[in-house]
Amino acid sequence: MNPRLTSKNAVWLALALAGSHGPGASAQLTTTPPPVGAPARADAVKPVSAAPGLTPLPPALPADPGTYRISPNDTIRVKVYQEEDLTSDLRISRDGSTTFPLLGAINLGGKTVEEATSQIRDLLARDYLVNPQVTVTVTEYAKRRFTVLGQVGKPGIYDFPNEEGMTLLQAIGMAGGFTRLARSGKVTITRSAGGKKTFTVDVKANTNDPGTKQFDVLPDDTISVDERTF
Repeated sequence: MNPRLTSKNAVWLALALAGSHGPGASAQLTTTPPPVGAPARADAVKPVSAAPGLTPLPPALPADPGTYRISPNDTIRVKVYQEEDLTSDLRISRDGSTTFPLLGAINLGGKTVEEATSQIRDLLARDYLVNPQVTVTVTEYAKRRFTVLGQVGKPGIYDFPNEEGMTLLQAIGMAGGFTRLARSGKVTITRSAGGKKTFTVDVKANTNDPGTKQFDVLPDDTISVDERTF
């Protein structure tokens, strides 16, 4: 391995390539089982549904409100101290906007919770209230998923970590890595966001050159890994 690879990229590279080390091999994680008789975790998450034969990954845990950016189809709750009539549950539209009492249409898409709180507080203070105390909470996160098909250890539909992006190498690692038959030099990504587009990426070359910018996976992308021809 090139010594210039960062430790984080090295971990994802190991996961992506683990499945190609031998027939039937795949990346595995070792976990410590809970003590006998221990109650089930109340915050256990259920896996997302997948087509027959596909293995899904459990949904990501709630995002860090300090870094998460509000996205279309998120639901937020806005409260104003001692102004119960302004308490609102709002759905963010596809263009990032929503409608709040008194203020009308406001754009909160792409803002952190702190930024959204400041925006609503400043708008209320400008024309309506004196020193309003505003809290904003994301009560429901929009589903952001991608699909991996073909020669990987666990083809399926996977959730993005709520507060993070995802590179192609990371996505393949989450899907169990390449199988020994995978054509890692030609991975196809089909993208529906902003009109259907198709990209071809040489993952093998990218991992050998740490200076190359990694390909970013977007929600609703479909990643296809073909079988090598001999």
